[in-house]
Amino acid sequence: MHIDAVDFFYLAMPEVLDVGDGSQDVLLVRVEAGGYEGWGECEASPLTSIASLIAPMSHSACHPVLSSILGEKLESAEDIDAISRRTRARSFDLLQTAHTLSGIDIAMWDLLGRRFEEPVWKLLGQERSMGKRPYASVLFGDTPEETRLRGARAVESGFRAVKFGWQGFGTQSLRDDVDQLAAAREGVGEAELMIDAAMAWGSDPAPAIERAAALEEFHVLFLEEPFIPGADRAYRTLRGALTNVKIAAGEGSHSEEMALNMLDSANVDYLQIDAGRIGGITTASRVARATANRGATYLNHTFTSHLALSASLQPYVGDATSTWCEYPLDSQPVSRDLTVETLAVDADGLVRVPDSPGLGLTINKEVVGRYAVNVEITIDGDSVFRSPFIEPAVRLA
Repeated sequence: MHIDAVDFFYLAMPEVLDVGDGSQDVLLVRVEAGGYEGWGECEASPLTSIASLIAPMSHSACHPVLSSILGEKLESAEDIDAISRRTRARSFDLLQTAHTLSGIDIAMWDLLGRRFEEPVWKLLGQERSMGKRPYASVLFGDTPEETRLRGARAVESGFRAVKFGWQGFGTQSLRDDVDQLAAAREGVGEAELMIDAAMAWGSDPAPAIERAAALEEFHVLFLEEPFIPGADRAYRTLRGALTNVKIAAGEGSHSEEMALNMLDSANVDYLQIDAGRIGGITTASRVARATANRGATYLNHTFTSHLALSASLQPYVGDATSTWCEYPLDSQPVSRDLTVETLAVDADGLVRVPDSPGLGLTINKEVVGRYAVNVEITIDGDSVFRSPFIEPAVRLA
């Protein structure tokens, strides 16, 4: 069985707003091989990723991603790993490679699961699938009152934990941020509270330390992504200024090495990995195992569709020490309705991945058609990419 086709579908809401909501558009991936198909999602700038899929070679370390994947053998986990390594090596100087590869890798795992009629987590060698405690992932409100209401609604919906993020938190005055924290705590009541600072403080620990007392006062479980990736000294400094509040980071990791360096050097408590960015399920699974071996806690990063949610959970469903999962609560319709099935919170308050083949979800073709954006890329008058809604993307002759 060899890869016959890789199709990229760009979907978007009619209007994409300048807010920290990555669910407003989707880069959906379909891989076909041996009469089977699998689906994945890239968490990335869609048009940039499409360009990296087909951009003509610049030099030997800058091949288009597609050239390392079409026609390759796809019959085992080892084949997916080989494709991943080959793609990274041949597209080393193409900085979008990890994002583009991620959706393809996820789709390859979904396809193999469907081929062998096994869920992906079993193909990864995990003995059992354990439910995870979801925290509702929402944006801060524009005002503290709006934040309070969002927290209250999440708890009324059955969530026992809520994470607030973005929308200017960390870039405002200390007083403004404290007011937002107070409102978040009031809204969620006794539920767990997490805060995402969205890299607000760059590599400067001082403003984060200014807010340490408030984070402790309002019993924040963890502070996520206070600094940019690579700001290890700032992470270590802040960690030393906190008593009960933990630190989470890692969603910006584009490789196994980036993730493990953060784990080893930044002193984070939770390592958050986005399977749609790091290189897919293949790389995320290696990081999950390494995280457990280092005594830290692995955690998914997901803010888009349930296809991405299922993919992000597969690498660590068998890890009993990692009990949390991020759960997108207010996704836009293009992401929220992308799959026919969803990963619902069960009667025990847990989220469980499906036991059905692959990722266990069916793409809603009607939604794909509704939000499709037609894309054509030409070079010197020759079309090198056309959206699959016009005709199938690049295929073997």
